[in-house]
Amino acid sequence: MRADRKSVLVTAGASGIGAFIAAAFHRDGARVHVADIDGPALDRMKSENPEYLTTRADVSEYAEVKRVFRSHFGQYGGMDVLVNCAGIAGPTGVLETVRLEDWRRCLAVNLDATFLCAQKAIPSMKSRHSGRIINIASTAGWHGYPLRAPYSAAKWAVIGLTKSLAMELGQYGITVNAICPGSVEGARMDRVIAAEAQEKGISEDEVRAIYTRGCSMRTFMSGQDIADMAIFLASDQASRVSGQVMNVDGHLENIATMDDLVSPVGNPSAP
Repeated sequence: MRADRKSVLVTAGASGIGAFIAAAFHRDGARVHVADIDGPALDRMKSENPEYLTTRADVSEYAEVKRVFRSHFGQYGGMDVLVNCAGIAGPTGVLETVRLEDWRRCLAVNLDATFLCAQKAIPSMKSRHSGRIINIASTAGWHGYPLRAPYSAAKWAVIGLTKSLAMELGQYGITVNAICPGSVEGARMDRVIAAEAQEKGISEDEVRAIYTRGCSMRTFMSGQDIADMAIFLASDQASRVSGQVMNVDGHLENIATMDDLVSPVGNPSAP
């Protein structure tokens, strides 16, 4: 499933899941472009892998997305694979406590960025009659997510966008799929757990145990697990896989345990 010489753009690829995905494509022989808002993280990545093309940008902003794609097309001429990984956790709390500006920022980074980048990538892919768009959604886009309604709403929308684009682009040989990670180990998930523990008034270990109990395999995912799925979806072996939502979550089905997160303790507004 080699990605030799394919040009790949990974948004939010300087850390977390995105960094695992970028590294996997690089190892597989691809020409990798990473766009990220975190300048120091990009600098570290570039120093470790000088072959990467890197662009500091907020891909929820149209002008900055245009700059990212000018850089990409100037370097590589076209685009074979787009991985939309940019996202933020958004606010934590019951819906009535969510500020409008936090709601809008969560949707902008998780949804608008996906829309903007896909919009810029599609003409190049159409001209080549081939391409792969891989959107990083979330199991929150399947099941809902108590205390994280803005994030869940954005990821549901990413799934809807994925399926719609697959219908629009299939005739051009372009596949569009979404990956739904479960709970992925790393600094971002640590921050989510800390915020939920504070909101609920319980320990971080207790929150982590709630997540683990909800997974049939009783484990968190690794960034490499998500990267492996991205490599497959970009491969020739997945040339007829489109419009799909690929859960990489260790079988997250026991959602009832999430009730622990929204019980009345520490939440005076709960019934």
